[in-house]
Amino acid sequence: MVTRAERNASNPDLGVLSGRLLFAVQRELFQTLAELGFGDLKHRHGAVLAYLDPDGVRATDLANLSGQHKQIIGTLIDELEVLGYVERRPDPSDRRAKLICPTGRGLAQMKAADHIMAAMQERHAERVGKGEYTRFKRMLIDITEHQRLAGRA
Repeated sequence: MVTRAERNASNPDLGVLSGRLLFAVQRELFQTLAELGFGDLKHRHGAVLAYLDPDGVRATDLANLSGQHKQIIGTLIDELEVLGYVERRPDPSDRRAKLICPTGRGLAQMKAADHIMAAMQERHAERVGKGEYTRFKRMLIDITEHQRLAGRA
């Protein structure tokens, strides 16, 4: 009889593969960010930072984009505000709402993270071929979106 560990070593399922990829990407991203002076960030902060725009984003939109609960996003925003990466500003289109905006430090982190991620993707594209990588990414996007929709049904 094959154990789950043996099966996932030789023929990992979608959850195991996506988890391995996520953890490996996070490890490289946050290690490199730490080397660049952003060592106070934790992996969990990526749920906000990955979707942050220079002009700001509403917390409800961050929750929807990341797939996290609004309360979790609120806690992460609080942490990032204390660390100096974001600030809350009034939304000019709706004074009742707040925009989560990057500070100067937040913008610097965003620029660094974008460069790190671009280099990571370029490395994989060179390894497997640009066409193959483009097809892989297109399929991964499709599978991810299909799974997100199935989870809402």
